Amino acid sequence: MPLYFSKISIKLSIVSLIINSFFACSAVAEIEENRKEIYEQLNLFGEVFDRVRSTHVESVKSKDLIRAAIDGMLSSLDPHSGYLPPESFEDMQVDTKGAFGGLGIEVTQEDGFVKVVSPMDGTPAFEAGIEAGDFITHVDSEPTLGLTLAEAVDRMRGPVGSEITLTIVRVGQTEPLDILIVRDVIKLTAAKVRSEGSVIIVRVTTFNEQTSPNIKDGIKEQIANLNGIDNVIGFIVDLRNNPGGLLSEAISVTDMFLEKGEIVSTRGRNLDDGERYNARPGDLTEGKPIVLLINGGSASASEIVAGALQDHNRAIVMGTKSFGKGSVQSILPIGQEGAIRLTTARYYTPSGRSIQALGVAPDIIVQQRPRLAEQELTEYQKNQNRMAESDLRGALSNDSLSTGEKDQLEREKKNKEKSTLLKRNDYQISYALDIIKGLSIYNQEK
Repeated sequence: MPLYFSKISIKLSIVSLIINSFFACSAVAEIEENRKEIYEQLNLFGEVFDRVRSTHVESVKSKDLIRAAIDGMLSSLDPHSGYLPPESFEDMQVDTKGAFGGLGIEVTQEDGFVKVVSPMDGTPAFEAGIEAGDFITHVDSEPTLGLTLAEAVDRMRGPVGSEITLTIVRVGQTEPLDILIVRDVIKLTAAKVRSEGSVIIVRVTTFNEQTSPNIKDGIKEQIANLNGIDNVIGFIVDLRNNPGGLLSEAISVTDMFLEKGEIVSTRGRNLDDGERYNARPGDLTEGKPIVLLINGGSASASEIVAGALQDHNRAIVMGTKSFGKGSVQSILPIGQEGAIRLTTARYYTPSGRSIQALGVAPDIIVQQRPRLAEQELTEYQKNQNRMAESDLRGALSNDSLSTGEKDQLEREKKNKEKSTLLKRNDYQISYALDIIKGLSIYNQEK
């Protein structure tokens, strides 16, 4: 090698060493600066803590101050992060298994106010008329503004059989509403499966450890009752007012309706820690049409299911826009049997869209009609069940009708009455049934 090339090589090595040393020193300096800032802030916290403890007009326990500081730190991050003291952590573990005490509502916090994500089917809150989107401003006349979410939830808990009055503000109502609720033991059936004619309806109320077994067993039972999958024309998956739950269960439930493809992906601050979850072969419905129902009370795990089936064109999503909770919370045990609930990732649908703050938009928008009062119901039934010639007193019979045709007319009359009642009680389910029947006719004619 010529001498001048050697000299250049040596010079480049020296320059490279200097650059590397510079960056190394810069990195060390940055670490030291960050460490210094942390120490300064911790010293500041310590000083404030001592001042409050020694100078506040009332004596305050150190334990309470520390807990309040932790609550404040976590609640400032996002509405779903928070501290779970031992008693709350224990309650949360019971919740995921499907039995707990209280009112039966899932709540979050928005701009300092407690907001109802959804009431759960058959619970005291549901029966009392609490709706998704309600803001709880007072609990037994005590304001909730200024409370952490955990504190507000604690105030709503109480002995079984005791009464509680929630003051709520509802969109569209000019005045606050006072709603009296009697606390009860909440025993959730995660999922119920029934048949409406040749359509199987899967109602999912929450995603806990019972959900996928309930659905799998229920679908198999209903298929057997209908004498095989060939006699099933479609499925309705009802996720309305389902506040979510376990990510693993959302994945399992979605997998039941897909043969292949991505279900959901999660991405945290460190992109290398992301996860992708894919479907395994085996569609319980064997490709039958699916209508999936959502509304503003459908959140988190419900949105994972809806988003995945929508992206794969596996289901027609119907109803109203979902809640828009597209984040994943991890429960991290800490201290003496307590834990923190920390938002650690966002989830994304198979197409790569984030649902956070946006929700899942339905393919077909169908508003739920309010339940009719008894007087209104009577008028509604009159209009729906208008008299035909055959209903008139003394009407001549059709002497050409066979016994089978007469039975058919009787069945049609009963089905019409049943359909009228369903439209009154649950318009969205009725609409979904019509879609499934229409798709069945279309597929037969192809």
